[in-house]
Amino acid sequence: MKMIRWRESSLRTRLTVLYIALLTLLLIGLGMVFYVDVRTFLIHTTAVRLRAQAKPIIEHWIAEFQLDASGAQLLQTVAENLARDLTSRDTTALILDRHGRLLANGRRLPEEPAPAPLDLARAALALAGENEVTYEVMVNDQHTLVLFIPLRRQPGHPEVFGVVQLNTPLTLIDQILWREQKLIITGSLVTILLGMVGSFWLTSSALRPLRRMIDACRRIADGDFSERVNLPYHQHADTKDEVAQLASAFNDMITRIENTFAAQQRFIADAAHELRTPLTAIKGSLEVLLRGSQDNPADAKRLIRAMYGEAERLGRLAEQLLDLTRLQNGIILHRAPLELERWLKEEFLPQAQLLTGDRRLELRLGEPATVYADSDALKQVLFNLLDNAVQHTTLGGAIQIGWETAHSLVKIWVADDGEGIAAEDMPHIFAPFYRGDRSRSRQRGGAGLGLTIIQSVVHAHGGQVHVVSAPGKGTQVAFTLECIHASLQKSEKTLTGGSS
Repeated sequence: MKMIRWRESSLRTRLTVLYIALLTLLLIGLGMVFYVDVRTFLIHTTAVRLRAQAKPIIEHWIAEFQLDASGAQLLQTVAENLARDLTSRDTTALILDRHGRLLANGRRLPEEPAPAPLDLARAALALAGENEVTYEVMVNDQHTLVLFIPLRRQPGHPEVFGVVQLNTPLTLIDQILWREQKLIITGSLVTILLGMVGSFWLTSSALRPLRRMIDACRRIADGDFSERVNLPYHQHADTKDEVAQLASAFNDMITRIENTFAAQQRFIADAAHELRTPLTAIKGSLEVLLRGSQDNPADAKRLIRAMYGEAERLGRLAEQLLDLTRLQNGIILHRAPLELERWLKEEFLPQAQLLTGDRRLELRLGEPATVYADSDALKQVLFNLLDNAVQHTTLGGAIQIGWETAHSLVKIWVADDGEGIAAEDMPHIFAPFYRGDRSRSRQRGGAGLGLTIIQSVVHAHGGQVHVVSAPGKGTQVAFTLECIHASLQKSEKTLTGGSS
């Protein structure tokens, strides 16, 4: 249930909670490290201070008496005095002999701290010569620091004949640490409170552009494709702000969607217009027949022929629409090497000569070349270009088909000496259903989809289409395809022959 509520909460809430949680963990970690470091430093400083204070007192009493062979006589003589001199209101001293037995306790007054119980294991470490034996223990509900100082004949001497145990309460250090704890806790709470306010403001300002995008998406869903996300403080194109980049990408996406939607609307309107014309003609012919023209065989035959022509036109338009839809949804090409001259002469020209009728069809040969293309798709492109050339070339005119090579590309072109294309029509010739002279184009049967289909097929091959035309001077439509060089052809033939 808690997980569901967490997932259902807003992004701003989740970011704020995560920020506060991380900030709290960070402050707790830093506070603990600081507390431990300060406590370690204070205890170490106290131990160093006690050792420094005890050193001259110990050296003084050792120097007062002459040592015997074992040092035991010295320690029994000076133990009481040494313990008293090392004891104060905040420190109590115990003197132990080389066997760990208690020789003297310097505590005489009740206000002096009570000594810690003997820890023979740690005392043994000091008697073994270790100089830094320090530990903490609870004495009468007080933290007490206990440290051992080995007694030697002289500094650095390996023999230890006794040990001094110093005990000092850590009350003052605990008070200092308690104040530090309160300061750390208070500072952490203030920091967390400020962090909550700051994180709320930060996440709100950071998510404000996203809320604008949400509002824009809702308005776009309602049909307003002119909506854009405007971020006045992120106007640089090379900004590294991810939100600004997202807004820019969002605006680009909406622009493309708007253009695509507008193009689809135009396409539907143009398609409906193209379909309405032959349907109107067929409907009118049927109305004439219904009024009694079927009694006149000549008129009925003429009307039936007209309707058959319009039906054929509808069929061609439907086929072109299906081709265009298939191309826009992604064409699957079956490309293979095609020897251009042989392919044109054997597979294309015999059918092309039937299409041109009384017009002259000339083949302008270029350098021997092999293209990497789909044979059926290439034939569709050339037949569409040839059909356009035939429609705009008068009887007896000339139509040329040729190619030329340049680097790794082959430029294939179809040219005619027909009426040409007006300059104002050139920018729109690849748009679906566009025709410069609609009345004459409709009479010739064209729907304005030929160049659109040609461009889609050529682009699917990775090529480009170029049109050069002028009114009264004819038109040349050229497109490029990938060329396979002669050396590559030879190597492919060699590999094929070897594998067989």
